[in-house]
Amino acid sequence: MTENVLAGLLLPFAGTTLGAACVFFLKNELRAGLQKSLLGFASGVMVAASVWSLLIPAMDMSEEMGKLAFIPALAGLLFGFGFLLLMDMLIPHLHLDSERAEGLTCRLPKTTMLLLAVTLHNIPEGMAVGVVFAGMLSGQTQITAAGALALSLGIAIQNFPEGAVISLPLRSSDNMSRSRAFVYGMLSGIVEPIGAVITILLSRFVTPLLPYLLAFAAGAMLYVVVEELIPEASTGDHSNLGTIGFAAGFALMMVLDVALG
Repeated sequence: MTENVLAGLLLPFAGTTLGAACVFFLKNELRAGLQKSLLGFASGVMVAASVWSLLIPAMDMSEEMGKLAFIPALAGLLFGFGFLLLMDMLIPHLHLDSERAEGLTCRLPKTTMLLLAVTLHNIPEGMAVGVVFAGMLSGQTQITAAGALALSLGIAIQNFPEGAVISLPLRSSDNMSRSRAFVYGMLSGIVEPIGAVITILLSRFVTPLLPYLLAFAAGAMLYVVVEELIPEASTGDHSNLGTIGFAAGFALMMVLDVALG
C-alpha cells in the first residue's frame, strides 16, 4: 500500500521531469501546431479527471443526502474556482509568449515569474492527487488504489508536455544552459508531490470534508483549463489541433479512470 501511494505521489513529478529533459534532445521550442495539440491534450485530461476522478466520487460520498447530494460537490467546485481566481490575482506570474505580468506588481526576474505561473497551475493537480489518495486511505470511500493511480498517471502524461513547454523556451529565449533550463523545468513540478503530501496529512483530520476537498480540486483544475490552457490552445492558427488534442486527452483519461478504477 505504501509503495502504491509513493508511486502515485511521484508520478506527476516524474512526468514533468521527463518533459523538461526534452531540452537535451531538441534544439528549438516546440512547433506551434504541436504545442497547441499538447495544450489541448492537457486540457482534455484535466477536464476528464475533474469529472470522473473528483466530482463523481464527491457526489457518491454524499449519496446519503439523497437529491441534495450535489451540494458538497457544488460548494467545493465554486470554492476551488474562487481560490484559483484569488491566487491568479495576487501571485505575480508571467505566461509564455506574454510580456505583461499578472498578479501584484513586483520586480521579480522574468524566469521566476514564468515558473510561478506554472507552479500556480500545478497546485490544484497536486491537491487532486493528494485528496484522491487520502480518500483511498480513509477506507470510507469508493476510491480504489487503481483509480487513484489512474489519476496520477493521467496527470503525469499531461505534465510531460508541460515540462517541455517550460524548459525549451527558457533555453532558446533566455540563452540558458541546457542543464539549467532542465532544472527550472523540473522544479516547476515539485509543488505537486509537496501539495499532495500536505493534502493527505490535513485530510486525515477532516475526513467528513473529503467530498468538498475533491470538488475543490476539481474546481481549481477547471479554472486553469478555462482561464489558460484552452485560450492558449485555441487562439491563432492551428486551433483545430488543440481541439483534436482535447478530444484525445479527454478520451484517454476517461478510459484510464473507468478501466482502472
